[in-house]
Amino acid sequence: MTAYVVPAVVPSVAVAGEAARFPVRRIYCVGFNYAEHNREMGRDPQKDPPIFFSKPADALLADGEELPYPSRTANLHYEAELVVAIGAAGSRIDPAAAHQHVYGYAVGNDYTRRDLQSAAKEKGRPWDTAKGFDGSAGIGRIHPAAVVGHLRRGALWLTVNGAERQRGDLADMIWDVPGIIAELSTFFALRPGDLIYTGTPAGVGPVTPGDVVVAGIDGLGTLTHRIGAARAGA
Repeated sequence: MTAYVVPAVVPSVAVAGEAARFPVRRIYCVGFNYAEHNREMGRDPQKDPPIFFSKPADALLADGEELPYPSRTANLHYEAELVVAIGAAGSRIDPAAAHQHVYGYAVGNDYTRRDLQSAAKEKGRPWDTAKGFDGSAGIGRIHPAAVVGHLRRGALWLTVNGAERQRGDLADMIWDVPGIIAELSTFFALRPGDLIYTGTPAGVGPVTPGDVVVAGIDGLGTLTHRIGAARAGA
């Protein structure tokens, strides 16, 4: 097939202990999945159906990469999260079978233009410009579930310049991983290569150029980014 432009390279994520990489098809995200984060954002932490949004696959930012301060924002926030990598396809997945569709897990950081998100929420508009910018999907190495098991609990934390800003436990998620997969698969047919960012605990806040942000999850290691200066003309 002749193409009018050079086809884009498929984004991928490193896999712990392996040379092969995990190609990424889609990135789904869950909003407001920890009670205390709901409260700090002015929401009632009821167990409502999960809020889903998405990021483009080429928004991935690997461990050790720098994130240039994004354009059109004065309030860039970090959000440490567990990321689930899907390894088997399915639709309308039973929660009891959800773990069969998981390839592995990683540490994630859902960077957010908080000022743009707040404005969008006030006007009932989509969150795309707040959530889907270049480098907004921080992710560490994927650890296969066959090696680390299926994570149901474990500390999740984040530091900025060595000072702790977030600390929670995976057991505190309002919707656990099987519940998220089951609900999401009623809206979309999940496919190998999909990633799911599962939400962040309380303590989200701003970062500025020069800051070093480190997120970690028990058993999955850490994810480090430096916030760089805004690109020229941004």
